[in-house]
Amino acid sequence: MSVVGIDLGFQSCYVAVARAGGIETVANEYSDRSTPSCISFGPKNRSIGAAAKSQVISNAKNTLQGFKRFHGRAYTDPFVQGEKPGLAYEVVELPTGSAGIRVMYLEEERNFTMEQVTGMLLTKLKETAESALKKPVVDCVVAVPCFFTDAERRSVMDATQIAGLNCLRLINETTAVALAYGIYKQDLPAPEEKPRIVVFVDMGHSAYQVSVCAFNKGKLKVLATAFDPFVGGRKFDDVLVNYFCEEFGKKYKLEIKTKIRPLLRLAQECEKLKKLMSANASELPLNIECFMNDIDVSGSMNRGHFEEMCESLLARVEAPLRSVLEQAKLKKEDIYAVEIVGGATRIPAVKERIMRFFGKEVSTTLNADEAVARGCALQCAILSPAFKVREFSITDLVPYPISLKWNSPAEEGLSDCEVFPKNHAAPFSKVLTFYRKEPFNLDAYYSAPKELPYPDPSLGQFHVQKVVPQADGSSSKVKVKVRVNVHGIFSVSSASLVEVHKTEDSEEPMETDQAAKEEEKMQVDQEEQKSEESQSAQAESKPCPDEMETSQASPKEKKNDQPPQAKKPKVKTSTIDLPIEHYPPWQIGRDALNLFVENEGKMIMQDKLEKERNDAKNAVEEYVYEMRDKLSGVYEKFVNEDDRNSFILKLEDTENWLYEDGEDQPKQVYIDKITDLKNLGQPIQTRYQEYEDRPKAFEELGKQIQLYMKVINAFKNKEEAYDHLDPSEMEKVEKNTNEAMEWMNNKMNLQMKQSLCVDPVVKTKDVQAKTKELTCACNPVVSKPKPKVEPPKEEQAAGEQNGPVDSNVNGTGSQGAEQSADTASSDAEKKLPEMDIE
Repeated sequence: MSVVGIDLGFQSCYVAVARAGGIETVANEYSDRSTPSCISFGPKNRSIGAAAKSQVISNAKNTLQGFKRFHGRAYTDPFVQGEKPGLAYEVVELPTGSAGIRVMYLEEERNFTMEQVTGMLLTKLKETAESALKKPVVDCVVAVPCFFTDAERRSVMDATQIAGLNCLRLINETTAVALAYGIYKQDLPAPEEKPRIVVFVDMGHSAYQVSVCAFNKGKLKVLATAFDPFVGGRKFDDVLVNYFCEEFGKKYKLEIKTKIRPLLRLAQECEKLKKLMSANASELPLNIECFMNDIDVSGSMNRGHFEEMCESLLARVEAPLRSVLEQAKLKKEDIYAVEIVGGATRIPAVKERIMRFFGKEVSTTLNADEAVARGCALQCAILSPAFKVREFSITDLVPYPISLKWNSPAEEGLSDCEVFPKNHAAPFSKVLTFYRKEPFNLDAYYSAPKELPYPDPSLGQFHVQKVVPQADGSSSKVKVKVRVNVHGIFSVSSASLVEVHKTEDSEEPMETDQAAKEEEKMQVDQEEQKSEESQSAQAESKPCPDEMETSQASPKEKKNDQPPQAKKPKVKTSTIDLPIEHYPPWQIGRDALNLFVENEGKMIMQDKLEKERNDAKNAVEEYVYEMRDKLSGVYEKFVNEDDRNSFILKLEDTENWLYEDGEDQPKQVYIDKITDLKNLGQPIQTRYQEYEDRPKAFEELGKQIQLYMKVINAFKNKEEAYDHLDPSEMEKVEKNTNEAMEWMNNKMNLQMKQSLCVDPVVKTKDVQAKTKELTCACNPVVSKPKPKVEPPKEEQAAGEQNGPVDSNVNGTGSQGAEQSADTASSDAEKKLPEMDIE
């Protein structure tokens, strides 16, 4: 089972995996751990990541970047409209009203949703993880900004499904950082002690997030979060871009903002300059050749001037820091450490503002770029049964207050109730009790729209169906469970109707319709929460007035139905699950999602086919260059001049064809072309290879012949080591050895007379086969062991009387003793010749 954490960044992405050795951030095919959040569309295929980044300027209109913040947003959203002018690609309104992207793909105009685009990026990250783990990847944890709303989170979840991933959790980026920080700490306070308070500051390319967390041993609780979703590294880049646009406009009379390509080039150079200024306070140059209208431009900037221009941005650093302390009711003295992550925290002025606010040094123990991905991988490992991880509980929070409103028949108007206040613990469930006679709607919404970085506070409508009155016509009790799940997504997860069954045993006084029915009861779902969470929720949960039937209207209606003092039979209750229909504002339908999954599969296949076609083309080109080079080098003496010249001519023709008619051919054409070339080149390569390998094979055969000749001579001299061998078998050995020697000498003489330009008389495999044949014929005979010689019984008895035999004499233990018995007299024995027998 794979364990993968994905940091989906605005500018770049990171993938971390859990292995036996721990958490590791994996590199892509370019050996880079950072994969650009970039997708480029071409006439034949898509390019994703680093390959797409290189096309940002050359294929500007079809190369997408900076699309992360368009998730779950309408085309008319002010944020989308504000971003449009600075984008090279076209943002369009889709039939659903949401924002989409229009590009030219496979030489036709195509519209893609944001979910599809992010799904493509996730497909690439999935491939990166699979190539690192060498197994399929399905389960993952994905990080999103803590300020993402319900619609944005649902959109990212749909993107993971399009990519074929099972997202176990959408985790807030600051929470992932806190997990990466806390799980390795061995010195955290015990659960009953005062927690350690740590502030995490994350300023990335597009947004600024702050969270304050409480750590105890094996436990992390997020106390508060604050953010500025419009301050990040790119805003600092924009300051430089605007400055140089103005300067170059005056200096070179260029209207840079009217052309997108020069603007993109300037943005790239300004980002490099910003990074250089973070490490260098001196004046730094900015030079761009052939910038616009074939004009070279140059300028300069220093850190001091840059910080002055960014004063308005730097002034926004403190507000979220102050906000988290106020929300958590903490003082600066309570803070144990301030951890900073994110690329923009490397800007010295940003770091200095954070240090000045807290009055202490900031800590950089975490990897600023990879901490989020590592935290995601840790969370995935915790959720996965395949890994054993130290117990560590994570309590996140609800960033915005969530309320429900409904139609109240008694009041003939709307009632509402805040079910999850700001900073309420999450994931969490609560149960609301309604009294209804018919199906009803619940509208969920964020109750503090001014805090939202999103124009629409609605979370959608939930329609509770099949609600019927009781048998006596009274209102039925309907229990509705509302939940903020692990992804931070709100839902009405279930509803049940309590059905009353009367029995005819004994009658008891009927309960009057008192405050229990006049009030909306909100309870915590005990089953889904830990005990401490349940206690805190019960304390916070206050009853909401049920305006469906008011205290004045309700009793009158009841009195008309039956008298308050009437008797009723004893009752039993049962629950019936009710279906719920949900209408989220921008959620993709199930059919559309399935279609997107299918389309993604087709695009992956198209990319694969195009890669195979390019590989076949590159193989032809590589073969042409390699053979042309070697025909004038190592292969020169293995081909005659006429053949060499005609082959070189064919290679040159193939090269010209590749850059003309062969530029865009099907894969099979390239395969046929390289096959034709190899038919000419393979004999030359074979002759060269034979020339290299044949002497070694003859040398090996010669060694075996020499070995067996030594044994034959020793046998003829009646040496004791070989006197046990059968004479008739030794004759066969001598015959085989002589034949092999004659064959070898004959072939070597013929080969020496043969020209190198023609095929060899004997091939390496023939020599190796002869060596194997000789070894198989002779080895069983010459390596036959000498039979053991048992000493006379009298000598054995004498030996026993003289005492025990030293086991270490003549070798190692009993084996040495047996060897001494075999060889009778060591003085008379002659040493065996060295035998290299396979």
